[in-house]
Amino acid sequence: MSAGKIFKYSFSFIVYFLVQIFILKDLVLFGYAFCFLYAFFILSLPHEIPTIPLMLIGFFMGLLIDLFYDSLGMHAASAVFLGFIRNPWIKVNTPTGGYDDNVPPTFLNMGIGWFVFYSLPLLLLHHLLFFYIDSLGTELYLPLVIRVVSSTAFTFIVGTIVQAVFYKKERVI
Repeated sequence: MSAGKIFKYSFSFIVYFLVQIFILKDLVLFGYAFCFLYAFFILSLPHEIPTIPLMLIGFFMGLLIDLFYDSLGMHAASAVFLGFIRNPWIKVNTPTGGYDDNVPPTFLNMGIGWFVFYSLPLLLLHHLLFFYIDSLGTELYLPLVIRVVSSTAFTFIVGTIVQAVFYKKERVI
């Protein structure tokens, strides 16, 4: 990966982090839907990044967010889990022609159908782990499911809008 790409992803890390803690921290729809946009940063990293560095990136992002949310490692745990399952899931979703090198898996680069099949299950697992750890089995089943599904939908919609507005198509020919 070139120095320019490393700078770009470092800047993106900082922007996603700042948006999460300063804007999205207090944004809750109907008391159930939370937006964890930082998960989209992990999802939009290039597919060439190995699992261990991806888990470390998720750990540092989650740990920094935990410091501001006072959530005792819940974001770090769910972000590490997201980094752990992302690469095997990308291999399951490999398109017929394979992937272009150093192209982030965004919906502009891969298409909306592939992106929905790629990101929604990962976001659902991330949110399920986060809210399960949050409730520690003490909450009723239905409020937990409502919170997971509504937060996943809210995060997916906001993340897709962010990608449509701020990302550009990076196809390599």
